[in-house]
Amino acid sequence: MKVKSRYFFILAAFLSFVLSVSIWFLLKNENQAIFVGIWVPSILCLGRYFD
Repeated sequence: MKVKSRYFFILAAFLSFVLSVSIWFLLKNENQAIFVGIWVPSILCLGRYFD
C-alpha cells in the first residue's frame, strides 16, 4: 500500500512539471507557469510527509 501512495505523489509532481512546461511554451504565460512549477517540491514534500 505504501508503494502505491509513493508513486501517486511522484506522478502528481511529474504531471505538475509537465503542465508548467506546457503553460510556459504553449500559452506563453510565464507567471502562471512559474506558479504551477513551484507545486513540484510541495507535492514531493507532502508525499514524503505521508510516507
